[in-house]
Parts: sequence; C-alpha cells; structure tokens
Amino acid sequence: MQLSSIGHERVSDSASPTKIVIQGVPGAFHEIAARQFFGQNIQAVPALSFPALFDKMTDINQSDAAVLAIENSIVGGILGNYKLLINSGLRVIGEVYLRIQQNLMAFPGVTLESLREVHSHPMALAQCEAFFKQWPRIRLVESEDTAESAAHIARHQSRHIGAIASTLAAERYGLDILAKGIETVPENYTRFLALSRPNEAPAIPDANKATICFRTPHQPGSLVAVLKCISDLGGNLTHIQSVTISGRPWEYQFFADITAENAPQIETILRAVSEVTLDCLVLGIYRQQP
Repeated sequence: MQLSSIGHERVSDSASPTKIVIQGVPGAFHEIAARQFFGQNIQAVPALSFPALFDKMTDINQSDAAVLAIENSIVGGILGNYKLLINSGLRVIGEVYLRIQQNLMAFPGVTLESLREVHSHPMALAQCEAFFKQWPRIRLVESEDTAESAAHIARHQSRHIGAIASTLAAERYGLDILAKGIETVPENYTRFLALSRPNEAPAIPDANKATICFRTPHQPGSLVAVLKCISDLGGNLTHIQSVTISGRPWEYQFFADITAENAPQIETILRAVSEVTLDCLVLGIYRQQP
C-alpha cells in the first residue's frame, strides 16, 4: 500500500486501514503516536519488542509503516533503537512528540484501596514512584507493556490488580481510571519516528529536517568540523547521540538531527557534512513537527 502525504498526517491511498506496526498492543502510547501521524484510519499491528517491530516491517502483508520511540525528555535517547534503525534500511518519514500521561486504572468497581498489585512497563513504574510512596502496601510488578497490563486485567477481570497505562488503553479495555496523571514529572515527552520502507516513502516537498548517522576521523577537532559545517550553512543541530559500534571497542557512530529553512538547504548541508565525515548515512528527510 503506497502512502501519500496530506498535511501533517500520512494516509493510505485507499479506504482500507493503514497497517502500522507499534511496540506493544493496541492502546499503547505507540498507537496514540501512530494515530497522530497517520490519522485515525489505521490498524495497529502489535509487536511486543522493538526487534519484533522491525521484523514485522519486513513483511509487506503485515505492515505498511511503523512508529518507533527514539528518545524521551527524561531518560534521553533509546540507544538500542538507534542501532536497530541503522541496520533496518527503513526510512524516517516524520516525527511525533507525545506528552506521556500515566494513569492508574482497574476493573470497573474496583477501588484504589482494594488494590494489592499494580502492573506496568518498568519505565512507567519508575515514572510514578512518588505517587506509590503514598501506597506502600501496593506491590509494583514489571510487565512487557503498559497496554498489555490493562488488557490482562480485562481478560481476567482482576479485582486486586491495577495497571498504569494510557487513557486509550482504559477506553479500549473497558477499565476505570482511578487516578489520572500520576507521573512524578509532568513535563514528560517521548519522540516517535514514523518509518516506511524506502520504496514506499512518500514525497515530502516541505521537508526541513534530516536524521543522519556518521563516523568521524580519529583526529582532533573532527566532530567540531561537522558542527561548524552545519552552523556555517545556516543549519541547526537539534539532537546528537553517540552509539558504540559493535565489535569495534571505543569507536562510535553519531546520530544527529538537523533542521533548516527548506529541503534544498537541508540537501546542501548534508552534502557538506558527508565530505567531513565517514560513512555518512541519511536515514530520512522529513518535516519537523511544529
């Protein structure tokens, strides 16, 4: 299914739902990000791990595109996903910044006082530690996914177990929200990348951002030369992340996001950067989220 570009959302060229691979099950934050970018006419294709997400993108019968969490405003870049991305051959076609609000939910009729356990992804549990200091008798149990924890409660009609997940998960699985917005740090955002297979990537004429990967020569000032190149040509480096190279101790790849006024300026910057780096790979040129 070919994707076409309309406004900020990328939508399919037919009436059938666009199959978007997400990490987690329906109701996960990945699905919310997918709906923000691709529109409401999507079918969420669940993958319970990030490697599984990339595996499902190799099957054109299972998937049209994917969304991938790449960095969080609290914990920083998700290093493993950078490595998976560069090895996948997939193309970045856009981004979504999603405010992450964690909610405590339970089976209808269950009260907070009756909960013995709360299940969720380890990151979600860590983000809500301050809230649960008020409830020391509740045991926090790690699970694979926030939305799957909600789905588990619905399947088993659990009356002593709660979950931390999104409002979409509560709605999808018919759970009551006992406490809304229980994260310790309210300003919690995750950046997601929208991914496509290269031959299916839509044209983005108003692109003004690029994600690239490169190495630098082992000599003093090599990274400074890259930064100066971007600055001299009017670009803005919005993010840079170093990642170790497997099997090559103390050698690193750099992932960088660069913005500019328009697509031609981005292209000019990328040509210049390629001349002062090693193995420069453009992972995507797309439109920055406003």
